[in-house]
Amino acid sequence: MSTPTRPALHPLPTTLAAVALVAAGSLTVSSAPAQAAACNGYVGLTFDDGPSGNTPALLNALTQNGLRATMFNQGQYAAANPSQVRAQVNAGMWVGNHSYTHPHLPQLGQAQIDSEISRTQQAIAAAGGGTPKLFRPPYGETNSTVKAVEAKYGLTEIIWDVDSQDWNGASADAIVQAAGRLGNGQIILMHDWSANSRAAIPRIAQGLTARGLCAGRISPQTGRAVAP
Repeated sequence: MSTPTRPALHPLPTTLAAVALVAAGSLTVSSAPAQAAACNGYVGLTFDDGPSGNTPALLNALTQNGLRATMFNQGQYAAANPSQVRAQVNAGMWVGNHSYTHPHLPQLGQAQIDSEISRTQQAIAAAGGGTPKLFRPPYGETNSTVKAVEAKYGLTEIIWDVDSQDWNGASADAIVQAAGRLGNGQIILMHDWSANSRAAIPRIAQGLTARGLCAGRISPQTGRAVAP
């Protein structure tokens, strides 16, 4: 008595199913778990003075290289470019307050400082950037009056550990080297308008990966870079 023979399976669906499984497997295995395992520390990439006409190219460079950053926006530019504030958020960036007109805050009275900070809070929120929790004083200049106004609006003051010197004409090579000095929890200063900082981004990403560091968010509690 012979064993019943099963009907032959159609080869095409089987092949497609196999391809689908392989594709699904490759998507599952590739990026996220490996990247998560490689993060032995976090650094804060920050870009001041946006948003601007340079913002789309900057966001593109960051996202293409798997990086997230904190964008310290000026209120006047957030009000003029609300779509770019939304683009920053949509690209996975965090948005902070960098004053409205970028003055030397310690030279101003408390009412003027309050206006600079409060109007920027409003402009960023109105543009879809949320209500900032982080404040970077222009030029890194601060005093007790500035700190008192920051506290009024629940803002944590963020300076930097490493200055890329992009504002001073530093080359892309020099900016990459500056980023190479970042340690766990530390923050680097860069600028939205700097073509050299934008050009440095792929190598900054490579350098961080080689050292087991990932781009993180800046904690309002500690003012340090932490896991996103």
